[in-house]
Amino acid sequence: MAFGLLYDFLMGQSVDAHTYFGAHFTKQGKTSGVMFRLYAPCASDVSIIGDWNNWDVGAHKLNKIDDCGVWEIFIPNLSNYQSYKFHFKNARGHYVDKIDPFAFFSELRPGTCSRLFDIEGFQWHDDEFLKSRDRNFDKPMSIYEMHVGSWQFKNDGTPYSYEEVADNIIPYILGMGYTHVEFMPLTQYPFDGSWGYQATGFYSVDSRYGNPFQLMSLIDRLHQAGIGVILDFAPVHFARDSWGLAKYDGTNMFEYSNKYAVSPWGSFQFDLGKDPVRSFLMSAMNYFVSYFHIDGIRVDAVSNLIFYYGDKREGTNDGAVEFVKRLNGKMHLYHPSLMMIAEDSSDYPGVTKPLEYNGLGFDYKWDLGWMNDTLKYYSLDPIYKKYDHNKLTFSMAYFYSDNFMLPFSHDEVVHGKGTLQNKMWGDYGQKFALLRNLMVYQFSHPGKKLNFMGNEFGSFDEWNEMKSLPWEVKSFPAHDSITRLAHDLNLVYRANPSMYIHEHDPATFNWLMVDNRDQSVFAFQRSYGKDSVICIFNMTGNFYDYYAFNNIPKGTYEEVINTDKDVYGGGNQYNGLPIKVGTDGVMGIKLASYAAIIFKKIK
Repeated sequence: MAFGLLYDFLMGQSVDAHTYFGAHFTKQGKTSGVMFRLYAPCASDVSIIGDWNNWDVGAHKLNKIDDCGVWEIFIPNLSNYQSYKFHFKNARGHYVDKIDPFAFFSELRPGTCSRLFDIEGFQWHDDEFLKSRDRNFDKPMSIYEMHVGSWQFKNDGTPYSYEEVADNIIPYILGMGYTHVEFMPLTQYPFDGSWGYQATGFYSVDSRYGNPFQLMSLIDRLHQAGIGVILDFAPVHFARDSWGLAKYDGTNMFEYSNKYAVSPWGSFQFDLGKDPVRSFLMSAMNYFVSYFHIDGIRVDAVSNLIFYYGDKREGTNDGAVEFVKRLNGKMHLYHPSLMMIAEDSSDYPGVTKPLEYNGLGFDYKWDLGWMNDTLKYYSLDPIYKKYDHNKLTFSMAYFYSDNFMLPFSHDEVVHGKGTLQNKMWGDYGQKFALLRNLMVYQFSHPGKKLNFMGNEFGSFDEWNEMKSLPWEVKSFPAHDSITRLAHDLNLVYRANPSMYIHEHDPATFNWLMVDNRDQSVFAFQRSYGKDSVICIFNMTGNFYDYYAFNNIPKGTYEEVINTDKDVYGGGNQYNGLPIKVGTDGVMGIKLASYAAIIFKKIK
């Protein structure tokens, strides 16, 4: 059995390498202890040093059990949380101390050691959730992206643990109406400012907030509350710290050995043409899905996988493309209800097409083109919006080419880019009005929804991983009204099948006003069966006491969202009574400045 697993690992076909390599609590005969296994082909004189042997390099030497470079040792009478590293002579003849690449736990920075943790035996209570779980193609999906540590701080200024944050985040997500939470990377990383995107321990749960069982407890409770969990994972690159994966056995064991070794972020890039590296990363993602019951994996920086440096001019990275296809194929084979999500800014064709149709096999792709065009449009002076009218219409020209998510993620609210609120054109009041309009546009547009934590506050302060979200701004009515709108949009979205079922069928979307450049007014219809909504957007400060739309299907329409209502911070210029549309197809409404409106057809 071990031979077959090792063969699969070396051939780049393994998704369970973590069951063989690393540190595993087990028994030899009647003796309990830990079996350590290390893959380091060019290492020699390998030993394990830890707090149990006082870091003595001669106390526990590993045996080389395979010419491929597998080393192992069984050490009795060890316990959880003991720290250790591997000590060996590398290919350059230098003795080095390195982490265990397959460690399940690690020391909190600035500590750099791996730590023992018995990963088996957690008692789950989420069977009912897992039985009904699927990939949500015809279900509403509104994702709340969050950084665990900075969502909310305790009174003493420290972040909550995995278990503690559950007490607050679960009622909040349920109360706001989100369907899923997406955690930014929770694999071990040394530098706080990397937010987890430059990891050192790809199987090691981030020790800032607790141990693996505590993370399992958080996910278990989220599932019991009916909330899905997506994990952000970064398989492109890793931190360059000398005690980590960099030049692990003295060779470029994990990274490229050419100019592509260093990533655009200054980290080392995984060489995804190497089969053991493929097995290492596929197994890491499968580990989190299998042991932590993750419902979706968001794969970071897919454009940097498809193209070297994410640049088409550098050429397609065929080895990485093969890795992506293999990853998605195997993850869907072993976990048919798992969502695989690509954060991809490229125009590479078929990212969400099945493998059998020569696609990459993802279930969803972030529509970063939509995000960029939309935010650019909302930042324009209304006088000039007519010259960029196509930025609001272009998305539907390519929408059916892939299965898209619409993200307003953490990337848009950091590094001087400004928050969503700051990106809006105008003075204080106009920014709020346009932000409300933007929120309705996102929820009305076809595609699953994702919002970073704090977007629902309308805050002017950028996110900072070292600070709690500015919860205090909710004491101001203008900001609290944004939260109210986010809540109501989630409820309207989930209550209307026309807003999420068969959204990739062109028959469910119909432009009602698409070419009105001079007034910058848009309207479209979403429909599924007898369920129908009409969405209208006034992108300028012009007020219309009466505005007529033509070619509206006959029926009676009730206004379910109007961003100019006072409960959302508007001027209360809304349409109170249901509006009837006759055989002439004319809908006459009151259209307030910067208003976004959703009408629902009454059955």
